[in-house]
Amino acid sequence: MQSRVFCLSGGGGPAARRVRLLLRQVVRGPPGRERALHSAGAAPGDTVTIGDVSFKLKTPKNPELVPLNYLPDSLTQSVVQHLRWIMQKDLLGQDVFLIGPPGPLRRSIAMQYLELTKREVEYIALSRDTTETDLKQRREIRAGTAFYIDQCAVRAATEGRILVLEGLEKAERNVLPVLNNLLENREMQLEDGRFLMSTEHYDKLLQEHSKAELDAWKLVRVSEDFRVIALGLPVPRYSGNPLDPPLRSRFQARDVYYLPFKDHLQLLYSVGSNISAERISQLLSFATTLCTQESSTLGLPDFPLDNLLAAVQILDTFPMMSVQHIIKWLYPFNVLLGKEGRTAVEDTLKRFELQDSGSRLLPARIAKVERAHGNMTSQADVTIQIAEKEVVFQVPAGTRPLQLSSGSDSFIRTSSHEQLLAEMMQSHMVKDVCLIGGKGCGKTVIAKEFADMLGYNVEPIMLYQDMTARDLLQQRYTLPNGDTAWRPSPLVTAALEGKLVVLDGIHRVNSGTLAVLQRLIHDRELTLYDGTRLLREDRYQHLKEELQFSDEKLKQRSLFPIHSSFRIIALAEPPVIGSSTQQWLGPEFLTLFLFHNVKSLTKNEEIQVIKEMIPNVPKVAVEQLLTLTHKLRETNDPTAQSLASSLSTRQLLRICCRLSRYPDESLYHAVNKACLSRFLPNLARSALHKHLLDSGIETSPDDTRKMEEKDYSCEINAGILRIGTVTVPVYNPNEKMKVPDVLFYENTQHMMVMEDMLKDFLLGEHLLLVGNQGVGKNKIVDRFLHLLNRPREYLQLHRDTTVQSLTLQPSVKDGLIVYEDSPLVKAVKLGHILVIDEADKAPTNVTCILKTLVESGEMVLSDGRRLVASNADRRENVVVIHPDFRMIVLANRPGFPFLGNDFFGTLGDIFSCHAVDNPKPNSEFAMLRQYGPDVPEPVLQKLVTAFGELRSLADQGIINYPYSTREVVNIVKHLQKFPTEGLANVVRNVFDFDSYNNEMHEILISTLHKHGIPIGAKPTSVQLAKE
Repeated sequence: MQSRVFCLSGGGGPAARRVRLLLRQVVRGPPGRERALHSAGAAPGDTVTIGDVSFKLKTPKNPELVPLNYLPDSLTQSVVQHLRWIMQKDLLGQDVFLIGPPGPLRRSIAMQYLELTKREVEYIALSRDTTETDLKQRREIRAGTAFYIDQCAVRAATEGRILVLEGLEKAERNVLPVLNNLLENREMQLEDGRFLMSTEHYDKLLQEHSKAELDAWKLVRVSEDFRVIALGLPVPRYSGNPLDPPLRSRFQARDVYYLPFKDHLQLLYSVGSNISAERISQLLSFATTLCTQESSTLGLPDFPLDNLLAAVQILDTFPMMSVQHIIKWLYPFNVLLGKEGRTAVEDTLKRFELQDSGSRLLPARIAKVERAHGNMTSQADVTIQIAEKEVVFQVPAGTRPLQLSSGSDSFIRTSSHEQLLAEMMQSHMVKDVCLIGGKGCGKTVIAKEFADMLGYNVEPIMLYQDMTARDLLQQRYTLPNGDTAWRPSPLVTAALEGKLVVLDGIHRVNSGTLAVLQRLIHDRELTLYDGTRLLREDRYQHLKEELQFSDEKLKQRSLFPIHSSFRIIALAEPPVIGSSTQQWLGPEFLTLFLFHNVKSLTKNEEIQVIKEMIPNVPKVAVEQLLTLTHKLRETNDPTAQSLASSLSTRQLLRICCRLSRYPDESLYHAVNKACLSRFLPNLARSALHKHLLDSGIETSPDDTRKMEEKDYSCEINAGILRIGTVTVPVYNPNEKMKVPDVLFYENTQHMMVMEDMLKDFLLGEHLLLVGNQGVGKNKIVDRFLHLLNRPREYLQLHRDTTVQSLTLQPSVKDGLIVYEDSPLVKAVKLGHILVIDEADKAPTNVTCILKTLVESGEMVLSDGRRLVASNADRRENVVVIHPDFRMIVLANRPGFPFLGNDFFGTLGDIFSCHAVDNPKPNSEFAMLRQYGPDVPEPVLQKLVTAFGELRSLADQGIINYPYSTREVVNIVKHLQKFPTEGLANVVRNVFDFDSYNNEMHEILISTLHKHGIPIGAKPTSVQLAKE
């Protein structure tokens, strides 16, 4: 049945309020089909009619809460049908549930209905962090008194608004049942003692009692106009929590599927006038195919059909552009799918003739960027070179001066970067962008360069797994007088000021939390916890004109415009195909951004980057290093690929930087250090060794001998410290009591590690020391800082470390919550060295916030302050990072028997890594000699050789526990103090842990016997000689 929308003027409406009727033919079909009419500015008392259903309009009390600019000039037939159905349910007084695939369509239909019927809206995006207080009432403190403030559900019920609940499948189970009684009987008990009562019941009581009596009984009337529109995805098929049966039974459902093919095609034709109709039709057919049941049985996520509009807008400006290439931006199937999935998508492309011939070209580079003239100050004219032509188009721009090349030392333009920036510029014209690329491939640098080109101020936001919706939007804090208040997050202030937000690590965040950003990304609208509403700029201006309000008045009503220049760039690592936890790129996420894949640089480009950044690096070394890296990257062997991730572009630059400063260093040693080869499994270690030999990187016995014969001593002479061959002036600290002082017996191996650390320290690196337990990591660091005379701040991490506890420690003083700086913030302020111990014990999603601090020198603290790298930053609440600040991180090696997380795998390439091992036999013997001068040498010798063998057994995987120097030192200390006690008795202090594990115990006894330590002798092990 064809439906129509009419708006009929009621008799009483004032003549001044003309009712504008827009006649639009919805379907270009054969004559005789009915037409749809809708009102563009209906007066109160008017009637809106859709087909055979009519609704009488009322005057809204708060007109600023009525959605605006959602109704298009012409409504498609399918949308009219949905609106008619909602109107029927509205007249019946029933609550509705619009169910359907991800995308903004369901929300826009709900808002179109509210705009059509002039109804006020209360919107809430549900997430896994939504609690009962977000729906009913929240407690606030004013002037020392706690009281309750009504939240969206209660406000909607009492004021007669429509409550729009989006994302029901995101809410944790058993949160939404608080609404059950409100949905069914329009009743609800509130925390402040009031009781919401249905209209009929309240009106009946009002006939018998006065209003004052009902108020005294704390009864509140629920308006007869109150309705709920819920928007959700079907679970299963999409991920989320299934609907609770009691909740489900209270809603009337309507399947809002994608727009029908014909309607969608019409919409795309209206946008893409420069493109042949055939190409648009092929593009839409391809996209629709990927949303069918067949493709989902193949495991292909739905194609984001709503983003086709953005794609057609780009194609309209660049008609010569390759369609297949743009499809990859909407649906990055090469990163998202396994081999079978990729083949399926490529076959579909072939079927619809979308696979490209050579003529369809890609953008080559950005030729120029300049401010748009006239009153379009927040726009820039960008010229892109494509297919021998130059195309000019307009994009949003920031407030700073535009620079085609930022001239920064840290960004070297290569041809693939030029192309990527040009493609990002095309996407930026229509939508927010997401860059997907491996660790250390330069995503952050590219985003920064892009921002500089368009004169944007960047707001970097580091995302982590435990992040809540509150951390993303608004946080609670207390004012000096103890009142509670809300502080907007950096994301919200960036939206108001028109900055470019870089969401770093979007693959880590829980999808249930990210849901709160969907409306901001799709519609540029946002509702915050304190009731503030941010509107898209054109909707805000429209509202201002329509209501004749000033900015000041709208501000009092908590309405603010989102700046038209505001944009988001998300950075993410590629999804792990087939993984249940790390396949973050689902159908819902695909609707949010246009995706660009940041590929690793080619060998020649990488050589160009290294040579321009570090001019005096030895050429042969660079050639060998890159031959090795690209061999590892290009193999299909997973072992080699995991090694390649340790040799990212960032790590290669670090190696070359060091080679340019110390040219006589061995490249073999540098690569082994970057891959932490000492702790690799045997298979991976031999693979690395083989690839090193193939690339001509090897170590000769002479080099090893030279290293061992070198003088590894340290001395301080006239304020200059020398370790081995490296010298540095001794630091003059303000807080001498924080310089560590530790008992340390020097030995060659530890001095080698310290010399190595000093070289990296002088290059400005942050250090990571990885090793087994008890090999002296803390001692080495304390001795190192003692020699340098550097004050230390110490942080020990554990399982329950949170991002907040890393940065601030809340305490209560005089009834106020005060935040004390954590050791991390103190070290940053005062220029101390921050030693982070047991870094592998904290969840990697917590420690990853160190990345922004190390990389970009920026970090936002939970009290709203921000750490920044330079003094030039004039913002308030800024803490400048002291130039002397450094981090030294200590972690156990990854893998069994250490039960930590893989810190090295997650963050290894932003630190300079050093493997710390047990001292070699000679060094260990010399050290034990100093701990136990009176212990007989043969005893020390036995201990050193026995423990040496046990360690090699642990390396081979025969025994689990890696016996360390710490244990030998404790045995020697005991023997020094109590020389009469037998060796066999004292070693039991270490080995009694294993006395209940028979297999292990036997290996230990036989090894110790072999070295003449008579432990655990039993009658069975006594063998008598024959007579």
